Amino acid sequence: MSRRLQTNPISDPKLAEQGRRLYEWAANRMTILEKFAAKNRTKKPLAGFKLGLCLHVTKETSVLAMAAKSLGAEIAICSANPLSVQNDVAAFLSSQGIRTFAWRGETKEEYDQCISSVLDTKPDIVTDDGGDLHTAAHKSRTKSIVGGTEETTSGVKRLQSMQRHGKLAYPVIAVNNAHTKHLFDNRYGTGQSTIDGIQRSAGVLFAGKHMVVSGYGWVGKGVAARAKGMGANVTITEVDPVKALEARMDGFDVMKLSEVAPYGDIFVTCTGQTSIIRKEHFVKMKNGAILANAGHFDVEINIQDLHSVADAQPQTVRQDVEEFLVRGRKIYLLAKGRVVNLVAASGNPSEIMALSFANQLLSILHIAENHDMMELKLYDVPEEIDVAVARYALEAMGIKIDRQTEKQKKYQS
Repeated sequence: MSRRLQTNPISDPKLAEQGRRLYEWAANRMTILEKFAAKNRTKKPLAGFKLGLCLHVTKETSVLAMAAKSLGAEIAICSANPLSVQNDVAAFLSSQGIRTFAWRGETKEEYDQCISSVLDTKPDIVTDDGGDLHTAAHKSRTKSIVGGTEETTSGVKRLQSMQRHGKLAYPVIAVNNAHTKHLFDNRYGTGQSTIDGIQRSAGVLFAGKHMVVSGYGWVGKGVAARAKGMGANVTITEVDPVKALEARMDGFDVMKLSEVAPYGDIFVTCTGQTSIIRKEHFVKMKNGAILANAGHFDVEINIQDLHSVADAQPQTVRQDVEEFLVRGRKIYLLAKGRVVNLVAASGNPSEIMALSFANQLLSILHIAENHDMMELKLYDVPEEIDVAVARYALEAMGIKIDRQTEKQKKYQS
């Protein structure tokens, strides 16, 4: 175990006050969570439950953690990414009695040890972002766990694989599958924050640039739409013919990555797959090409291939920007190939994360109440939770909508 984890599993306790201010800033924009928590606070429905969280340790995550704590939960948290931790938020959570194992810049070994430390607390319910906590738990650490939730497409895919092979050891609610999660968080949240991360790190003008977006799922749709709105010429690359056709119908060019590689100014991967941009693409890229990843893991841009074709060791030219010389041409890698919106920016806006984390909180409550009746399988978020989140979100925006009349209800029955 690393010395840092043994002595102080956060960066600096003195940052707690700044973390508190960030928590309050986010909480003011995530009133849905407070409304849900307020309805249940006197009952303390999570009393006696230990929660193990592996999420990006941001101001938005602190709102979820504090809401769960107010409902009686005992909580341990680690980061879902070694480079996404906001150290002041980690310090604040630690000061509130939440066992926090997270600091920005963890090594791979330290990252794994932090996950192990959360599992050492013997959580009853685990909440993950990407599947690393679930995967680690399934290596003989599932005895105390009665259920879990999963935040991302990448994590859900890993859990689906476990289920297919009969290895899923506890029920998991796929929060990512909720309409009020992926339709909004993935598309509007990650779409905006990815552009923010590229802008903060590279500082480039989007108008007139040729952006190549790999993957036209909800994240890819969001990134493409926002780039187009800023004046970029966007090309989509896909392996799914239906999504490729949809991209074309949405007004985007659709090409093979190998064909568009020589022309792109900015490349963004949004697939959840490995080795999307590889050696054969790097050697074709023009001088000044920028590479960014908006998927969960740092495998979509093949970093090993990039190093193998580089003329020399990369140079850091700006914060979160590395310059590679490839056949005399400069290629820029952002955020070391990790999620650019969290490493180079602040992640998704609080208003969007309110939807995702309301789904998380209500799914945790659902597991706490119903785990004895749940099978060892992957569940979608119950429809009543999805609808409740949408209604609360509209209320927070001051929007009222119509309701069906009795005649209309009878007509549909």
